Amino acid sequence: MDRRTLLAALAALPAAARAQGTMPANWSALIGTYRLPDWFRDAKFGIWAHWSAQCVPEFGDWYGRRMYQQGDPFYDHHLKTYGHPADRGFMEIENLWRAEAWDPAWLVRRYKAAGAKYVMALACHHDNLDAYDSAHHAWNTLRVGPRRDIVGTWERAVRAEGLRFGVSNHASHAWHWYQPAYAYDTEGPRAGERYDAWHLTKEDGAGTWWEGLDPQELYGGAVMAPPPGITSTAGMAAWHATHDGRWMEFSPPGNPAFADKWLLRQNDLVDKYRPDIVYFDNYGLPFGPVGVAAAAHYYNGAIARDGVTDVVLTAKVLSPFERQALVEDVERGWSDRLRDQPWQTCTCIGDWHYNRARFLQRSYVPAKQVIQRLCDVVAKNGNLLLSIPMRGDGTIDAEEERVLDGITAWMQLNGEAAIHGSRPWRIYGEGPTSVQAGMHTEGDTLFTPQDVRFTVTGDTLNAVLLDWPGQPVRIAALGRTALPAARIERATLTGGRPVPFRRTADALELDLPPAASGDMIPVVRLEGAGLV
Repeated sequence: MDRRTLLAALAALPAAARAQGTMPANWSALIGTYRLPDWFRDAKFGIWAHWSAQCVPEFGDWYGRRMYQQGDPFYDHHLKTYGHPADRGFMEIENLWRAEAWDPAWLVRRYKAAGAKYVMALACHHDNLDAYDSAHHAWNTLRVGPRRDIVGTWERAVRAEGLRFGVSNHASHAWHWYQPAYAYDTEGPRAGERYDAWHLTKEDGAGTWWEGLDPQELYGGAVMAPPPGITSTAGMAAWHATHDGRWMEFSPPGNPAFADKWLLRQNDLVDKYRPDIVYFDNYGLPFGPVGVAAAAHYYNGAIARDGVTDVVLTAKVLSPFERQALVEDVERGWSDRLRDQPWQTCTCIGDWHYNRARFLQRSYVPAKQVIQRLCDVVAKNGNLLLSIPMRGDGTIDAEEERVLDGITAWMQLNGEAAIHGSRPWRIYGEGPTSVQAGMHTEGDTLFTPQDVRFTVTGDTLNAVLLDWPGQPVRIAALGRTALPAARIERATLTGGRPVPFRRTADALELDLPPAASGDMIPVVRLEGAGLV
């Protein structure tokens, strides 16, 4: 699609927006109109099918970029398994994605049993393959790989279970993320020979599986390709880090049509599948006013359907101003405070894209740590979006099922009592363990029984101990000095077991019974006047 055709299509958008809603595409209108829906605040927990062709090699995240970087283990794996990237690039891996064992209805039921109130499907990752019936991008899963509408199939399965449905869009970064596909080996027998994206054209597809498709439309064009003459892997790595390895939210140099087309694709996605939540993998909104136009179009569609903006749009590293119209997502990170506005953290029990080594090494994040994370986030007014990596064939492995089993057991006992529909208390909690705020700060945080998180459901104050204690626990925030007007009349574990307690001036002291088999994170429900 040339730029003239794109501009003609975009010119029709304002009229369509007026037919759907009245919000113009500017920040003042977004902020003045948007209201966060209660369903999101009540949901607290979602599961993410972060699934694309990059799961096919079973080697981890960002395969479609790192396979083009000589000296990287991904490059070595690709060379050994599939061939040299000049001969067989990532577009060939896209077509190996078959989803042949995928049972979305079973997976959604599994996620629902684990307490998820929304399920998110990956619509397009940085590898630029639309996993849906895309009207504006020929590289989509109806023509390539699975030969089916992945997002549409997820949507039907999720809505059939009465859950909220979401999509994630990462495509705005494809243009710089894919630039290593235009690079070359700097060392060895094929030094200087450019990889597949450099030389492949639409005409080269005649008689192949990709006949009629233009590889340049997938790879984004050589807008920031490394120059010739780099003679070491270290030099090439440094070049990528300085240039295309940055996280860029602007249009590619010399190719403004990329952003125009991104807007058409994004609007098509939300119009077709009516997601309740959209995840942008962006710092703020992408492409300046183009991203604002996408947000306005999404909100206008919701207003046309429901009369209100009963939807959620997340982005990252937001200013206080932007957080009035968007929900901030903190990727693989923590908050060190109780936030005034609802937020979300997204994380994964393994690599974002399936990595077989996690299964073999049994190195997934265990259920106990997932629940600790969930309770910490919810106490701080947030939601947890958890990715369970899927294999290219559409299945999850036995170790992932084990993690899900643990999450399910805890959520079926405690979810409705302390998580779903809850609200934060006056403070998020107390305890000796600190967390580092911000993105990509997870690490291995070791919580103790003295780390307490509070949530409120109805008239009940829930005190969640982030590990099962072997001795009495003291909660200073609930002592008579800290809370003089309150009376604590009853303390029980979820399920009804009474918990002996003593209240002194300094603290509330709890004597929990020993942990039974399978117990991991106790929830003590506190009832009495003046607690909430």
